[in-house]
Amino acid sequence: MKYIQLILLFVTFSIAISCNTHTNKQVTNSKEYNQYLELSDNYKLKAIQSDYSFWENKLIETPNQFPYNAKLAAANSKIFTLTGAISKLKNAEKNLIEANKKTNYNNAGYLRSLARNYISQHRFKEALTLLTKAEYNGEHLKRTHFMLIDVHLELGNYTKVEKYLSKTKNFKDFDYLIRLSKYNDHLGNLDNAIKYLEDALEIAKASKNQDLIQWNYTNLADYYGHAGRIQDSYHSYLKALTINPNNSYAKKGIAWIVFSYERNPEEALRILNTVTKENASPDYHLLKAEIADFMGNVAEKENQINIYLQKVSNKDYGVMYHKYNVLLFSDKKPKEAMQIAIQEVKERPTAQSYDLLAWAYYKNAEYKKALEITEKYVLNKTFEPEALLHSAYILKANGKLKKAIELKEELLGAIYELGPNSESEIKNI
Repeated sequence: MKYIQLILLFVTFSIAISCNTHTNKQVTNSKEYNQYLELSDNYKLKAIQSDYSFWENKLIETPNQFPYNAKLAAANSKIFTLTGAISKLKNAEKNLIEANKKTNYNNAGYLRSLARNYISQHRFKEALTLLTKAEYNGEHLKRTHFMLIDVHLELGNYTKVEKYLSKTKNFKDFDYLIRLSKYNDHLGNLDNAIKYLEDALEIAKASKNQDLIQWNYTNLADYYGHAGRIQDSYHSYLKALTINPNNSYAKKGIAWIVFSYERNPEEALRILNTVTKENASPDYHLLKAEIADFMGNVAEKENQINIYLQKVSNKDYGVMYHKYNVLLFSDKKPKEAMQIAIQEVKERPTAQSYDLLAWAYYKNAEYKKALEITEKYVLNKTFEPEALLHSAYILKANGKLKKAIELKEELLGAIYELGPNSESEIKNI
């Protein structure tokens, strides 16, 4: 408990000194990132599609060669990452199920691959079942242990996370460092999270693995943003784009800086409009809706929300957008938001999931129930600004004004992360 309290004090202090509210300071330069917008060709995607066609033809020629199913799955997974096309992720799942069936679920590599697919779909408990089998199998056990860290972290099993981090401890191992970094971020130790990820980047550079380097830059950019190091965040996104000009996530990151830090919604939308041409992920439309709301364009906000809802109505998305749906429905469909939040807690009992449930109760005017959940499962267990904002509202509704004001002071330093629309909300707590 003392450890958690110390972490909370550290986070409160670091947020207060490192983050800024509204500023006109310019950190981005359109001349630097324009070259990555409106690209005429996606060479990386073409190469992967060519690879897919090759293995597809091989499988047609020899249908019993299950390794070809795994090759097709790998290509589909890469296409999904680049384009956000959910059908590709589901096709990868089908091929991996086929490969596992043909090996009687006794190949640890195929079990891990299917688990990785389920993680992408937020089917964490199913992923855990597969990884438990892979662990029992024993083949390349360290790889399985790394993935067990990922899944237990998503499920809130932090004792298990520490157990597997202990088993895999190696400060010269890229896979260990990125997981240690993520766990430190969960604990609120942002400086350590950044340090470990910077160490991992040096290892990735030494290996010359461009995919790892690109991934590392985008994750570092996120952490730098959390720490209020906006210029470092921007430059890291740019470096990711030099490796892959079609990295939609990096472009979204730059759009967020332009919107939330520089308060230039028109330019942020210009960037996002190029992103949604090349990537079909539904959440980009929620960001567009948020920007339209900031601009006072109600019609465009509703238009973007409707595009989002149309996309996520595709059953292939499963539970992937439950968090977004709870937040979206909490105002207009609070009972539906409640049902989704209850399911999310069952599937993923983390502090963030409990926060969604508490928020749903709050929006259903069940303030005491919301407070009970917040005090038991959220406060001092997560340092995500969004959860703290919800907690402040819930505390205030229950007459706990002193604690609500304390959270308000923290949140004033987290406006960049929460977005400019939150500024007036926080000030009115």
